Amino acid sequence: MNDSRIAASGGTPAAAVRGLVANRELLADLVKRDFLGRYRGSALGLAWSLLHPLFMLAVYTVVFSVAFKARWGMANESKVAFGIVLFSGMIVHGFFAECLNRAPDLVTSRPNFVKKVVFPLEILPWMALCSALLHALISLALLIGFCVAAGIPLQPGTVLVPVVLLPLFLQTLGLSWILASLGVYLRDLSHGIGMLTTVALFFSPVFYPVDALPPVYRAFMAWNPITLPVVQLRDVMLWGNAPDWTAWSVNLAAGCALGALGYWWFQKTRRGFADVL
Repeated sequence: MNDSRIAASGGTPAAAVRGLVANRELLADLVKRDFLGRYRGSALGLAWSLLHPLFMLAVYTVVFSVAFKARWGMANESKVAFGIVLFSGMIVHGFFAECLNRAPDLVTSRPNFVKKVVFPLEILPWMALCSALLHALISLALLIGFCVAAGIPLQPGTVLVPVVLLPLFLQTLGLSWILASLGVYLRDLSHGIGMLTTVALFFSPVFYPVDALPPVYRAFMAWNPITLPVVQLRDVMLWGNAPDWTAWSVNLAAGCALGALGYWWFQKTRRGFADVL
């Protein structure tokens, strides 16, 4: 086995970057297998990556715009416009939830990587994040298609979408490293994370605007990692507003800190993985 597959030493951010670069070919192969393997054996194959978000969009649009009569406060708001704004929030939450829900089982589901092979375990959260990102990109392409079909103009700030989502990527990666490590020692963790990601969905501006909540609850919503990314994605892509760069900078600093902490924790605790598994 060549050196590019050997686990990176150290728990510093620089070591994390070196490990990612050294194992980039292995990561690309893992992402490809993970993404395609999810649909292997199914009759519709990759079509499910399109059908699932479309189905959920239809259900949530009917429930919230018709049954609950939720509105975003846009002029002459139609159900199509409501659904497009709703879908943009679902993309962000879907990416975040997929990464965190999978994280506790990333190591435990691959014991042979721990026991029998010299393998860079730290790239497993990278694999989950990149696979989730591919699904998010498919959903984003659908969102753009909906906007074009409905005659809703995309704003020039759409090019800033990767920038406004960067803090979320870093925070999600850091949390994934922590949860992947803790999942080895706490086998019930995966059940609890599923509940937390559901809470994150309903206690965020995915289904309703932030100002729909009383001020006392908005303070709690601000701690939700997906709140600011959802708001800023809609600002730059759909509503033509400039991002709040101060809030973005604070979020980015938190993402860098959490990413560094998560990698350090994973590298520090990985020595005991083989004993537990």
